[in-house]
Amino acid sequence: MDNKNKTTPVSTLGEFGLIEHLTKNIELKNPQTIKGIGDDAAVLEYRGKQIVVTTDLLVEGIHFNLMYVPMRHLGYKSVMVNLSDVFAMNAYPRQITVSLAISGKFSVESLEELYKGFQMACDKYNVDLIGGDTTSSMTGLLISVTAIGEVEKGKAVYRSGAKVNDLICVSGDLGGAYMGLQLLERENEVFKIDPKMQPQFQGYDYILGRQLKPEARGDVIEALKSLNIQPTAMIDISDGLSSELMHICKASKVGCHVYEEKIPLDFQTKKFAEELHINPLVAALNGGEDYELLFTVPLADHDKVKNDPDITVIGHIVDAAEGVKLISALEGKAIPLQAQGWNPLKK
Repeated sequence: MDNKNKTTPVSTLGEFGLIEHLTKNIELKNPQTIKGIGDDAAVLEYRGKQIVVTTDLLVEGIHFNLMYVPMRHLGYKSVMVNLSDVFAMNAYPRQITVSLAISGKFSVESLEELYKGFQMACDKYNVDLIGGDTTSSMTGLLISVTAIGEVEKGKAVYRSGAKVNDLICVSGDLGGAYMGLQLLERENEVFKIDPKMQPQFQGYDYILGRQLKPEARGDVIEALKSLNIQPTAMIDISDGLSSELMHICKASKVGCHVYEEKIPLDFQTKKFAEELHINPLVAALNGGEDYELLFTVPLADHDKVKNDPDITVIGHIVDAAEGVKLISALEGKAIPLQAQGWNPLKK
């Protein structure tokens, strides 16, 4: 028998044996982490800093499909989802905890791959994995990650700080993750019909990466800091641009005008959208999972942001009475935006 293909049932290790096995190579990097994995709780020590905490839950069949999502990529993405929320507070992530609910179909080796993804993300962003929990599941795999970050007092950025005449900015480009998902779903349907058919991914590596291995935009936080810009409001784009704009406007009690021709789209996003007869603007507005940052800055900072190739000014904040509007490219018509992004509880 080929030992390379041999798998180890999770039951042979048990809960605590599995935790020990998966976390034995994890090393702590931050001096603020006094105690990590191995006790009833982690112990952190901060002075002169504010702490931010965020949690996301990913459920098999709802948030990911293991038919085409590799376990290592899934682990990496699970961490990115949370780090993105920390960066959206203008904070820096320091620690995470990971909790899993796993069914009997998963082997130790498959979970090792998942943890390699966790560790890759932690190593890249200098974050400590300090604990979590495991339990059984009757419905596949559930992943809950909690991220803990720090921010200097007075530097945290909320959704509620946007002011009339502020510029609306986004990092990177939008819609790519949604189109990557459409590509994966298409090829998965082909595979169901003919398992021998090779997937047709050529020329679409960028949008695949946007879906399978997104990156939290800590580099944008550093860029804003180097430009001496303090955003007035900020949110990460996880549920689609339209939803996130409405979140900021509602929290800040303002409206906004965003311009269709200003919304940044990658060539591959537009190309595959055209192939599927989808308006790429719809992907950008409603697709979600881009994990870019949407933020507002004072008008006086225009000259600071206009030359950054990774930041695009897409509109401005207006009075609440004007509503949340998209200004069309052709006619200049103001179209009310609706929150049509990802809603896991929507029927």
